[in-house]
Amino acid sequence: MDTLLADLAAVAGAEHVLTDPGVTAGYTTDWTRRYHGPARCVVRPAGTDEVAGVIRAAARHRTPVVPQGGNTGLVGGGVPARDGVAPVVLSCRRLLRLDPVDTLAAQVTAGAGVTIGGLHEHVARAGLEYGVDLAARDSATVGGTIATNAGGIRTVRYGGTRAQLLGVEAVLADGSVISRLGGVQTDNSGYELGQLLAGSEGTLGVITAARLRLWPAEPPAVTVLAGVSGIEAAAALQAEIRARVPGIRAAEYFEAPGVALVRAHAGLPRPLAREYPAYLLTEAGGRDHNAEIFTERMVAIPALDEASVALDPPGRAALWAYRERHTEAIGAAGIPHKLDVALPVTQLPAFRAALDAVTGDAKAIVFGHIGVGNVHVNVLGPEPGDNSVDEAVLGLAAAHGGTISAEHGIGHAKAALLHLSRSRAEIAAMRAVKSALDPAGLLNPGVLLAV
Repeated sequence: MDTLLADLAAVAGAEHVLTDPGVTAGYTTDWTRRYHGPARCVVRPAGTDEVAGVIRAAARHRTPVVPQGGNTGLVGGGVPARDGVAPVVLSCRRLLRLDPVDTLAAQVTAGAGVTIGGLHEHVARAGLEYGVDLAARDSATVGGTIATNAGGIRTVRYGGTRAQLLGVEAVLADGSVISRLGGVQTDNSGYELGQLLAGSEGTLGVITAARLRLWPAEPPAVTVLAGVSGIEAAAALQAEIRARVPGIRAAEYFEAPGVALVRAHAGLPRPLAREYPAYLLTEAGGRDHNAEIFTERMVAIPALDEASVALDPPGRAALWAYRERHTEAIGAAGIPHKLDVALPVTQLPAFRAALDAVTGDAKAIVFGHIGVGNVHVNVLGPEPGDNSVDEAVLGLAAAHGGTISAEHGIGHAKAALLHLSRSRAEIAAMRAVKSALDPAGLLNPGVLLAV
C-alpha cells in the first residue's frame, strides 16, 4: 500500500494523493447517497501525462481505477463499489484545459474537468453556445457528461453529448494516449474511437479532453409554463407547439407532487392561478424581436388552457425554478431511487398509467425531457438497498419498448439489468470490446457490464 501511494505521489504530487477518510468521503459517495464504497485513495492528476502515469502505477499494483468527473452521477458509475478490491479514485477535476474558441469552425477544446457551466460562460464570450445543458451545470464536467452521454434540457434542439463530440483525448488501460483534437469534421479513416468512449462510463479509457461542436448563440425568446391534465396531454401539446413555433429549445414535463415538493423546499408560490395535475414547460429561442411572434403563436393554440409566459431573464428563471429545483427538493426529502428511462413518445401515456401500480405505496415524483421521451422516475420510500422498485420500473419501461437508461448511464445500479435494453449478442460484443481495450479489467470494474 505504501509503495502504491509513493508511486502515485511521484506522478501527481503528494498533496494530490488523498487518504484521509474525512476528505475522501466526498469522492466515494455519489449524489443520491445510495452508492458508496471504500477507496485506497483519491488521486487528482493535473494533465494527460499525469493521468497516464496514474494508470500505469495502478496497473503495476493490480489496483482498479474508478475515473470520476464532478461526481454528479446517479447510478454509482463514478464511485467505488461496496465490495471488491478498493480502487484508486482518479478525480479529473484538475483537468482544466480550456482553449480559445475557434470561431471560424465553431469549436472548442476543453479539459475533462471543466464544468458545463464554465464551458457555457467561456463560449458565450465568443457569441456561441454549447448544445448540452442540465441542472447540474455548475458541478457536472465535460468528461463526465461524455462518459455518460448526457442529454439534458436542450436535447430536443441539439441532441445529446455524442452529437457535440468531434474528438477526444483519452488514456487507455495500458497508459497509452489517443488524441484526436484537430476538429476535422469529415474523417472516415477507420473506427471513431471518440464515439466509442462516449457513453462507456470510464470502462474503456479515461477521457482527459474533448473537441466540441458549438452553435450560434440563440438566446431564449419566450418561456411558457402550461397546466395540463397529464402526460398524454403534455405530449400532444408539445407536438402542437413544435409544429407552430420554430426554434424550440426545451420541452420539460413535471407533475403536481413534484411541484408541491419544490414549493415546500424552496418557498415558491403556486406557478399558475390554479393547480393542475401536470405541467409542460416549453422554451423557444431566437432574437428578441421574435418574442411577440412566438408568444402569439403559442397562446393561439386551442389546447393551451392556462399558461404563464415569460419574456425576460428574471421571468424565465422564475418559471424554470419549478423544473430545475426538482432534484434538490427530492434529495432533501430522502434518499431517492432515481430511474432514468426513455420511451417512444406514443408509449408515454401507457407507461405512466401503469407506473403507480408498480411503485405501490412509495412516493413517485415524475419529470423529464418529454420532447425526446425521457422520463425521470424518482421514488421515495424504499430503503436504499432495496432494488425491487428499480427492477419493477425498469422492467415496465422495457415492456413498453423503452430503454433503462436515457442519459444517466448504467453504472453499478443497472448492470445486472442491461439485458432489458440490449440483446445477448450486443452484450457479448460490448464484453469483447472491453476485453480488448482493458484485458486486466482495471477500469471501473462492475460498471456497465456486470462482473
